[in-house]
Amino acid sequence: MERSNTDSFRHSQYLPFSPTTSSHPSTPLAQKHASLPIPTPTTASSLSASASTLRYSQPRKTIYDRHLNRSKGAELSKASFAFLFGEMVQYAQKRVSGIQDLEKKLNAHGYSVGQRLLELLVWREGRSGKRETRVLGILQFITNTLWRAIYNKPADALEKSRDHEDEYMISDNDPMVNTYISVPKEMNQLNCAAFQAGIIEAVLDSCMFPARVTAHSVPNETWPGKTVFLIKFEQVVLDREAEFIS
Repeated sequence: MERSNTDSFRHSQYLPFSPTTSSHPSTPLAQKHASLPIPTPTTASSLSASASTLRYSQPRKTIYDRHLNRSKGAELSKASFAFLFGEMVQYAQKRVSGIQDLEKKLNAHGYSVGQRLLELLVWREGRSGKRETRVLGILQFITNTLWRAIYNKPADALEKSRDHEDEYMISDNDPMVNTYISVPKEMNQLNCAAFQAGIIEAVLDSCMFPARVTAHSVPNETWPGKTVFLIKFEQVVLDREAEFIS
């Protein structure tokens, strides 16, 4: 006679499941469930407390994150400037074959700096700034505003050539770019202020006063490192100036 389903289930190796562990306290399964911790519901206060303890990594702020007007009165160490400029001169010297090529290389480096510097100065002036349309106005901007922004002092002199109508001269008795540069005897004609001449040329070209700017050493007893920046304007600038006068 076959056993009933109740007898087969009773002799089975499986234990019956009960939602309450107290009905089978002696079984290993009940003891296992009794030892498990009871989870507690997560509340909003516990989430906020855990979130407040988390630390988020913040990216480091660089010089590009600073406001442009905040660094308006900042000064750069002369030692840092001398080191960077000296490295730039050595870098350019290894890639040229003569003094003229080296001065052209320095002029090109200064030209790129002058373009960015003019953009910064115009942005800082804002609505109070004006566009210069006369030769004398742009030259005064260079000898005062530009010179003060770079060297914290104005240029020493601004002169007009008596022999040539298209030539002007800006004098700097002690150019900072030549202060920490030691020129060997075989290269005594080198003037590293060609870098400064490139800055002036970039400002003039960007302001629609195309010109050629070169640096010339004019030493004397008082100022052995005096440099004159010769500015030679193109004919289109002279024609426009003549229209303003007429």
